[in-house]
Amino acid sequence: QVQVVQSGGGLVQPGGSLKLSCTASGMFDSLMSMAWYRQSPGNERDLVAVVISGNKPYSKEGRFTLSEERAKNTAYLQMNNLKIEDTAAYYCKATVHRDGDAEYSAYWGQGTQVTVSL
Repeated sequence: QVQVVQSGGGLVQPGGSLKLSCTASGMFDSLMSMAWYRQSPGNERDLVAVVISGNKPYSKEGRFTLSEERAKNTAYLQMNNLKIEDTAAYYCKATVHRDGDAEYSAYWGQGTQVTVSL
C-alpha cells in the first residue's frame, strides 16, 4: 500500500502566504514525480506544480513554488501573495513504481482546503 498524506492549508487573507506539504510512504521502490493540483467547485482538477525525478520543479503560477526533500519523499508548495481566486481544494499526487509492477501508479492525497478571503 502507498499512502499520500497532506498537511497545511486553511484560511488566509489576500496577499498572505501558506505552505502545503505532502509525504508519500509505503511500499514502493521509486518515486517518479510529485505534483500539486487544485480544484474549485464546478471546475476540473488543474495542475499547479510538478517535480519529476531528476528535474527542476515546474510551477504554472509564479507566486507558487514547489520544493522537495527527496530523502523524505516529501514535497512542499509555498504559496505567496495569495488571491481570492486561489481558493480551492489542493491535492497532492505521487507517482511511484512498485516492485513487480510493469507501470507506474499514481496515488492522491486526501486534499486540503485553501480559502483566501477578507
